[in-house]
Amino acid sequence: MENVSNEQKTLDVLILAAGLGTRMRSNLAKVLHRLDGRPLINHVCRTATALAPRKVYVVIGHQGEDVKTAVLEELDGDHAEFVWQQQQLGTGHAVNQAREFLENEDSTLLVLSGDVPMIRAETLAALVQQHRSHRGKGAACTILTVKLDDPTGYGRIVRDDHGLFDRIVEQKDATEDERKVKEINSGIYCFDACKLFTALSHVKNENAQGEYYLTDVPTLLRNEGEAIAIYHHSDSHEIEGINNRVQLADMERILNRRVVKRLMLDYGVTFIDPYNSYVSAEAQIGRDTVIFPNISIEGISQIGDGCTIRSGTRITNSKIGHGVEILDNCVIIDSEVGNQCTVGPMAHLRGKAKMEEKSKVGNFVELKKTVLGRGSKASHLTYLGDASIGEKTNIGAGTITCNYDGKNKHATTIGNNVKIGSDTMLVAPVKVGDGAVTGAGSVVTKDVEPNKLVVGAPARAIKDLSEETNSAKE
Repeated sequence: MENVSNEQKTLDVLILAAGLGTRMRSNLAKVLHRLDGRPLINHVCRTATALAPRKVYVVIGHQGEDVKTAVLEELDGDHAEFVWQQQQLGTGHAVNQAREFLENEDSTLLVLSGDVPMIRAETLAALVQQHRSHRGKGAACTILTVKLDDPTGYGRIVRDDHGLFDRIVEQKDATEDERKVKEINSGIYCFDACKLFTALSHVKNENAQGEYYLTDVPTLLRNEGEAIAIYHHSDSHEIEGINNRVQLADMERILNRRVVKRLMLDYGVTFIDPYNSYVSAEAQIGRDTVIFPNISIEGISQIGDGCTIRSGTRITNSKIGHGVEILDNCVIIDSEVGNQCTVGPMAHLRGKAKMEEKSKVGNFVELKKTVLGRGSKASHLTYLGDASIGEKTNIGAGTITCNYDGKNKHATTIGNNVKIGSDTMLVAPVKVGDGAVTGAGSVVTKDVEPNKLVVGAPARAIKDLSEETNSAKE
């Protein structure tokens, strides 16, 4: 194998994600619990990808197939490799499961934890750079550390009389004096891959837990005369792991406050009550939009400029145009709302519903897989499913598209300038032509020709409206 300088070495990433996380008190593996709407492991995978590594190796164990599925939502399958840890015998044992893939690779290996979702790519890039450039030759191992006012539960960094790395001591194995040390091991490392696996061969499980600690490796390498570097980081929030639901909730709050603050300062968004608004980190909100309390904007949602979103509304993976008013207690999921539309109060859009410019849906109106045309209205108590509605059409209160026959869904097509009377039932598949009108309480089971008035159950044509139009013109 040809030796290359540390600066030239390929970067690989190894993510430890095999544990169940007993302190979560859950049947769900810890890394599958969600932060900002995504599994914890996905946050770590996305950050790793930003470093452009050759490959990301993920150590899986508990609910491994589910973890694998989650990871592949974030990583390209060609750049992901999964390593099974059937028994959880410590972090050293977990890393050792990747031996067959990495022990002969002359690469830089970045080791991350699947339950540390806030670490930034910029921080990791700086860690890797220090590892590669340490004293001009590079280090065999570089440890990311921070100082905590309360370091309880973390492994302590013990330095020698010269301030250099001496050893890592786990909480349960630490002496009283060692427990007073505030500099802690984050669990994030850079290694020379070949040297790591050589040292791992000598790790013992002679400790309080009876486990094989990855934290023993730096000391073993130092004893062999290898350089051990420390990258001390100032932001402790980035390296916080999530071990229980209280920590998960705290992390959610920290992340949400950062998102809301960024939107206010950098994008000109008004939050009436920033502490009672949830906004996904992936959401985009435009200038001069006003967000009232108790709203939830989730997933990859986009909201334009000059919108007003009233209390109690939930928007998920949807696109909202400019100048839109969304009134109280609306639910909009996987849908699109055009410019200058009005929604609600208490409206529900789902299943790729789409409102064209200046259209309106009112209280207790549901759109599912429906297009509501430009300037059209459905103002009250209406269900429109699998429908296509033209421009400047008015849908009367209580209208229902009867789109399901017990086996299949069918489409309803309504043209431009149509007036659908209150309590009309449109039994799909059915088409209503341009300029047509249905009387109140009609049950439309057959296509309605343009400019026809239909009434009754079943509905029948009683007037040709085009004749009235022509007469009026004369």
